[in-house]
Parts: sequence; structure tokens; C-alpha cells
Amino acid sequence: MASGDFDAFIASQPLPVLADFWADWCGPCKMMAPVLQDLAREWKGRITVIKIDTDKKPQLASRFGINSIPTLILYKSGREAHRITGAMPLPALKRELDSRL
Repeated sequence: MASGDFDAFIASQPLPVLADFWADWCGPCKMMAPVLQDLAREWKGRITVIKIDTDKKPQLASRFGINSIPTLILYKSGREAHRITGAMPLPALKRELDSRL
């Protein structure tokens, strides 16, 4: 996904988008995978969760200043609304995001 394609995708989404910047070699990223799957399932119709592999899309990681992974960026109306760095359990992630949706 090119940078312009990413912007168009984010802007076209009717729901807030949570982008997970991750890499296959990242242990905490692997711990977050089932947490994000559960979040996507439990909050279906409330949020869209996408994954961006920073090894395959380094230009996006660089553009958004991703220095540590996992980094989660919440986009609302095409703009960054919140950023979380590091792994956390599902209840903590829900608390972090709930008031921002």
C-alpha cells in the first residue's frame, strides 16, 4: 500500500481505524496479535483494525515516526487521534481507546 493509498483508505473508512504497526520478529507484537483479533471481533461495527508490517512497508513506518513496535495509531476522520506504543492486555487497550472512539 503506497502512502497515498493508505491516506485514501483511512479517509474513506466510516469507522475509526486502529492501525497496528508490527513486524514478524517482534515478540511483543506477537503477544498483541490475539488481543487485536479479540478487539476487532468484540468491537465489530465500532472500529476497523488493520495491520501494517513495518518490514514490508518501511516508508509508512518512517512517515508516521514509528520508532518502537508494536505501535497502534487510532485514526478518526482520516486523522491521527491517539497513539499507543507497547503491548497491553485487552481490558487496558479497551480502556485506552473507549473514550476516544
